[in-house]
Amino acid sequence: MPVGRRRPEPEQGHGSGISIGGNNVAPLQNVVGQNISNVQQSASVQGAPVDVETVRELLAAFRTEVDQNGAVLPNGQVLRAIADSIDTSLAASDTQAVGALRGAVQALPALVAGTVVQQGGDALAHAIAGWLG
Repeated sequence: MPVGRRRPEPEQGHGSGISIGGNNVAPLQNVVGQNISNVQQSASVQGAPVDVETVRELLAAFRTEVDQNGAVLPNGQVLRAIADSIDTSLAASDTQAVGALRGAVQALPALVAGTVVQQGGDALAHAIAGWLG
Protein backbone atom coordinates (compact mmCIF):
# COMPACT_ATOMS: atom_id res chain seq x y z
CA MET A 1 0.00 0.00 0.00
CA PRO A 2 1.55 3.30 -1.04
CA VAL A 3 1.97 5.88 1.64
CA GLY A 4 1.62 9.57 0.91
CA ARG A 5 -0.88 12.17 -0.03
CA ARG A 6 -3.10 11.88 -2.98
CA ARG A 7 -4.82 14.88 -4.48
CA PRO A 8 -8.52 14.24 -4.97
CA GLU A 9 -9.70 14.25 -8.56
CA PRO A 10 -11.97 17.18 -9.38
CA GLU A 11 -15.56 16.10 -9.74
CA GLN A 12 -17.03 16.48 -13.21
CA GLY A 13 -20.28 18.36 -12.88
CA HIS A 14 -22.59 20.18 -15.22
CA GLY A 15 -21.28 23.71 -14.93
CA SER A 16 -20.67 26.12 -17.71
CA GLY A 17 -18.76 23.54 -19.74
CA ILE A 18 -15.68 25.75 -19.82
CA SER A 19 -12.50 24.70 -18.09
CA ILE A 20 -9.84 27.30 -17.40
CA GLY A 21 -6.94 25.50 -15.84
CA GLY A 22 -4.39 22.82 -16.42
CA ASN A 23 -2.32 23.12 -19.55
CA ASN A 24 -4.61 25.31 -21.63
CA VAL A 25 -2.16 26.96 -23.97
CA ALA A 26 -4.45 27.67 -26.92
CA PRO A 27 -6.09 31.08 -27.14
CA LEU A 28 -9.50 29.48 -27.73
CA GLN A 29 -10.84 26.43 -25.98
CA ASN A 30 -13.38 23.94 -27.28
CA VAL A 31 -16.62 24.18 -25.38
CA VAL A 32 -18.44 20.87 -25.48
CA GLY A 33 -22.20 20.75 -25.32
CA GLN A 34 -22.72 24.48 -25.58
CA ASN A 35 -24.21 26.40 -28.47
CA ILE A 36 -22.07 29.46 -29.00
CA SER A 37 -22.90 31.84 -31.82
CA ASN A 38 -22.02 35.39 -32.79
CA VAL A 39 -18.67 35.19 -31.02
CA GLN A 40 -16.28 37.88 -32.09
CA GLN A 41 -12.71 38.53 -31.13
CA SER A 42 -10.88 41.81 -31.13
CA ALA A 43 -7.46 43.07 -30.22
CA SER A 44 -6.28 46.42 -29.02
CA VAL A 45 -3.61 48.29 -30.92
CA GLN A 46 -2.66 50.43 -27.94
CA GLY A 47 1.07 50.53 -27.58
CA ALA A 48 1.65 48.85 -30.94
CA PRO A 49 2.98 50.92 -33.82
CA VAL A 50 0.20 51.68 -36.29
CA ASP A 51 0.90 52.61 -39.88
CA VAL A 52 -1.41 54.02 -42.54
CA GLU A 53 -1.79 50.59 -44.19
CA THR A 54 -3.17 49.13 -40.97
CA VAL A 55 -5.67 51.98 -40.79
CA ARG A 56 -6.65 51.43 -44.44
CA GLU A 57 -7.16 47.68 -43.84
CA LEU A 58 -9.37 48.35 -40.82
CA LEU A 59 -11.27 50.99 -42.79
CA ALA A 60 -11.93 48.50 -45.61
CA ALA A 61 -13.12 45.88 -43.12
CA PHE A 62 -15.34 48.45 -41.39
CA ARG A 63 -16.88 49.50 -44.70
CA THR A 64 -17.64 45.88 -45.52
CA GLU A 65 -19.31 45.43 -42.12
CA VAL A 66 -21.39 48.58 -42.60
CA ASP A 67 -22.44 47.52 -46.12
CA GLN A 68 -23.38 44.01 -44.97
CA ASN A 69 -25.39 45.27 -42.01
CA GLY A 70 -26.76 48.50 -43.47
CA ALA A 71 -30.37 47.36 -43.17
CA VAL A 72 -30.16 47.01 -39.38
CA LEU A 73 -27.96 50.03 -38.66
CA PRO A 74 -29.93 53.07 -37.52
CA ASN A 75 -27.16 55.40 -38.72
CA GLY A 76 -25.71 53.47 -41.66
CA GLN A 77 -25.54 56.51 -43.93
CA VAL A 78 -23.67 58.50 -41.30
CA LEU A 79 -21.17 55.65 -40.84
CA ARG A 80 -20.65 55.46 -44.62
CA ALA A 81 -20.05 59.22 -44.72
CA ILE A 82 -17.51 58.98 -41.90
CA ALA A 83 -15.74 56.13 -43.70
CA ASP A 84 -15.57 58.28 -46.86
CA SER A 85 -14.25 61.22 -44.83
CA ILE A 86 -11.57 59.01 -43.24
CA ASP A 87 -10.55 57.71 -46.67
CA THR A 88 -10.26 61.23 -48.07
CA SER A 89 -8.36 62.44 -45.01
CA LEU A 90 -5.86 59.58 -45.22
CA ALA A 91 -4.96 60.71 -48.74
CA ALA A 92 -4.43 64.34 -47.65
CA SER A 93 -1.71 65.52 -45.32
CA ASP A 94 -2.90 68.94 -44.22
CA THR A 95 -4.15 70.05 -40.82
CA GLN A 96 -7.76 69.97 -41.99
CA ALA A 97 -7.36 66.24 -42.74
CA VAL A 98 -5.89 65.63 -39.29
CA GLY A 99 -8.82 67.51 -37.76
CA ALA A 100 -11.29 65.35 -39.69
CA LEU A 101 -9.52 62.20 -38.51
CA ARG A 102 -9.60 63.38 -34.89
CA GLY A 103 -13.31 64.11 -35.29
CA ALA A 104 -13.88 60.59 -36.60
CA VAL A 105 -11.96 59.13 -33.65
CA GLN A 106 -14.26 61.00 -31.28
CA ALA A 107 -17.53 60.27 -33.14
CA LEU A 108 -17.12 56.61 -34.12
CA PRO A 109 -17.31 54.95 -30.69
CA ALA A 110 -20.61 56.68 -29.87
CA LEU A 111 -22.10 55.99 -33.30
CA VAL A 112 -21.28 52.28 -33.28
CA ALA A 113 -22.04 51.61 -29.60
CA GLY A 114 -24.45 48.71 -29.25
CA THR A 115 -24.50 47.92 -32.97
CA VAL A 116 -23.25 44.92 -34.92
CA VAL A 117 -20.35 47.04 -36.20
CA GLN A 118 -19.18 48.19 -32.77
CA GLN A 119 -15.97 46.18 -32.68
CA GLY A 120 -14.93 47.23 -36.17
CA GLY A 121 -15.70 50.89 -35.49
CA ASP A 122 -13.88 50.86 -32.18
CA ALA A 123 -10.85 49.13 -33.70
CA LEU A 124 -10.76 51.70 -36.52
CA ALA A 125 -11.01 54.60 -34.08
CA HIS A 126 -8.20 53.17 -31.90
CA ALA A 127 -5.98 52.57 -34.92
CA ILE A 128 -6.47 56.12 -36.21
CA ALA A 129 -5.73 57.53 -32.74
CA GLY A 130 -2.59 55.37 -32.56
CA TRP A 131 -1.51 56.45 -36.02
CA LEU A 132 -2.04 60.14 -35.24
CA GLY A 133 -0.16 59.47 -32.01
